[in-house]
Amino acid sequence: MKRCFSGKTVVLGVTGSIAAYKACEVASRLVECGAAVIPALTESACKLIGPATLEAITGRRAILGLWERGTASDMEHIAMARQADLFLVAPATANIIAKAANGIADDWISTTLLATRAPVLFAPAMNTNMYLHPATRDNIARLRRRGALFVGPGKGRLACGTEGEGRLVETDTILEAAAMALNPHKDLFGRTILITSGANHEPLDPVRYIGNRSTGRMGRAFAMAALSRGARVWVVRGPSTEPLPAAAQVTDVQTAREMYDAVMELVPRADVFIAAAAVADYRPETTHISKIKRGTDAFTLPLVPNPDIAAAVGGSRRPGQVLVGFAAETENVPANGAAKLRAKNLDLLIANRVGGARSAIGSDDCEAWLVHREREPDAYGVIPKTVLADRVLSEIARMLSAPRPGA
Repeated sequence: MKRCFSGKTVVLGVTGSIAAYKACEVASRLVECGAAVIPALTESACKLIGPATLEAITGRRAILGLWERGTASDMEHIAMARQADLFLVAPATANIIAKAANGIADDWISTTLLATRAPVLFAPAMNTNMYLHPATRDNIARLRRRGALFVGPGKGRLACGTEGEGRLVETDTILEAAAMALNPHKDLFGRTILITSGANHEPLDPVRYIGNRSTGRMGRAFAMAALSRGARVWVVRGPSTEPLPAAAQVTDVQTAREMYDAVMELVPRADVFIAAAAVADYRPETTHISKIKRGTDAFTLPLVPNPDIAAAVGGSRRPGQVLVGFAAETENVPANGAAKLRAKNLDLLIANRVGGARSAIGSDDCEAWLVHREREPDAYGVIPKTVLADRVLSEIARMLSAPRPGA
């Protein structure tokens, strides 16, 4: 995610919600990711959080109003509107949403929102009844029609004691939405991408299972990159340690057969299928109802094959779909990958080297080749999975836009 913010200027508008203190964490994380953060506070926000805190976190003067410190004379709101790569309002009250929706410009934040041409992202935080009020709903709908983006709010117990929608979403979720807003390439807008991610756990008894070391990092990288390019993203996720973006539609499964069923239900409606999960090739022939007791004799475990999800999708593909597979190999990596691509009727295949110090499983980087149907593989060397996902999606976008006879 750091690549998305490096060298970018983010104006962080903080308004008078009780959640204003959380803006400090948002600012800190943005700075850690390499963004230049310009904090701006409304008068109400200053009663809840000291501007000196945000100044210390960002290393920049906090903007408090149109008339303070000579800002009106140099038309700072216009200058900042031009400099900003993103205008993030977090937390965003019902008041600032109403002002923005109706073109009211009576303080620095609302004035600059009118002047900026940067993407605008609101993170609402307010009382549940205020959020659900028809006026607020209409204002949000109006802003969405104009291209403004929203993240949240979340549900839960609010500071006012009520339960429901209105909580400021978690910082990670805000940063994900900000990263997506910053990506100028929306070459997958309107496309639906189905991704498998994570491992499978094949139960042996109520305690034990057969699994692998997949963390789901590759699936997360693809989900994040695809959302940033404007795609609708569905993820069928096996057991994983990596959280997925909040904007992804997630179906959680455990076993390979459950993953197969979920994929075969969703894939007819997908434009792209990316098989990034480390699917279990085999499962125990028998799942024992009771825990298997330890004995002194050798224990034999019969295994039977699981369905090959990528091959099943390749065998029932509809015209125009782009299908992407993975191959984890210890030797002859690109050659073995090319054989799998042909056997499974795929368009692209990422061949990874596994085993040893450069193993793709469980790491942020991988040694990868992108295998094509009709030309030599692209050798990427050791590459971050986030960069790999972007490169593969660029190739997918090109394929979707080009005529593909016989696909």
